[in-house]
This record gives sequence, structure tokens and C-alpha cells, in this order.
Amino acid sequence: MSVGRALGLTLGALAALAFLWLAWIAAHIAWYRFYPPRETAFMGQRMDELRAKDAKAALSYRFVPYAQISVQLKRAMIAAEDAKFADHGGFDWDGIRNAYEKNRKSGRVVGGGSTITQQLAKNLFLSPARSYWRKAEEAVVTVLLEAMLPKQRIFELYLNVIEWGNGVFGAEAAARRYFGVSAAQLTVEQAAKLAAMTPSPRLFERRPNSPYLAGRVVTIMARMPAAVVP
Repeated sequence: MSVGRALGLTLGALAALAFLWLAWIAAHIAWYRFYPPRETAFMGQRMDELRAKDAKAALSYRFVPYAQISVQLKRAMIAAEDAKFADHGGFDWDGIRNAYEKNRKSGRVVGGGSTITQQLAKNLFLSPARSYWRKAEEAVVTVLLEAMLPKQRIFELYLNVIEWGNGVFGAEAAARRYFGVSAAQLTVEQAAKLAAMTPSPRLFERRPNSPYLAGRVVTIMARMPAAVVP
């Protein structure tokens, strides 16, 4: 077999694999338009970690409808994570440029300027790993999410599946874990604290009285009135 033919077959096989991966992702997104995820990629990874220590470990996760999540949490998450969420098509280009500069100066991937849609893509299908290849996969999934789902459904899925502690996923589980209330009952300050935790939820679960966390809560509360919620 010639080198050219072998290269052609290899490229063809890679293209076929890429198509199958895209079709698999698209099929899941179509399902999530109407039904909640039973488990996300992040949940699966955390479950493996927990069960390596305790075979009976279980995640705390309960999907609730958008209307049963406090508008205060919605505002807090927009204010903390993605102020332009209602207007962008999945990417905050200014945020990406700023993240690129930080990564270039540090010589490694320390941040990605991720939007809510990008974070949902990562949580549903990918991993917490930081690499340019993972960011490329995230970008592809982000485009599909924005093309196939309305903004409110993207936000609803995000609020229900993101990690909020060790084995804690979604707004309902987080509200009950930290405040003993439902997601619908969260106050302004409680919502701001949950939003402040999201970059490092397992760290702040162990350090709930962190001065940094308290400062972030104040900042988020100040931004909440301007948040545009889908």
C-alpha cells in the first residue's frame, strides 16, 4: 500500500470517528431539550472518585424545572459567571482574549474565559482537564448547544448539573446542602454565596468562611440587579 493511500485511509477513518462523535453529542443534546440528564460526564468522574473510597457513595442530584429555581440564583449566576449570556452566541470573545493573555504569560492553561454555555458543554460531555484540545472539543459542543437549544433551556440545564461540592450537583442539591431550603427559596445573599463558590466548589465547601468568598459575595450582590436573566 502506498504512503498516499495509507494517509488517505487514516484521514478517512479519523473523519468518520469525528462524524460519529458529533452525531452522538447532537443526539444527546436533542434529548436534553426535553428531558433532564440522568448523569453527566462530571458526575460520572466524581462518582468513580467517591466510590474508590466508599463503595456505597452516592451523588446528591435532583433536577428541578426552571420555574422552581430562585430568580435570585439566576441573577447571581449571570452576574458571577457570564454577564453577556443573554446576548452572545456561546462565546465571550473579550473574555477569551483576556484568558489567552493570562495563559500566555503563565506558560500553561490557567483559565479559559468560559461562558455558561461552554461550562455546560464541559460538564455534560467532557472533563475538568485543562488543555487546548479539551477547549477545542468544548467549542464544538458549545456551538451545537447554542444551535439546538433555546437560551433558557441552556441556563436551566446549567443550573441543574453544575458541581457545588463533593458529590453535590445542581441548584436543588446545593440549596439543601448549604442552607436547608429548596432552590426556589434561596435569598439574595444565599444565591450570591452559591454563585461565588462555583469556580472552586469543593474548596469553598471546606472553607465556607473564607475572606475571599465573603468578598466575592459582596461583589456579586452588587452586580445582581443589572443581570439579564433569560
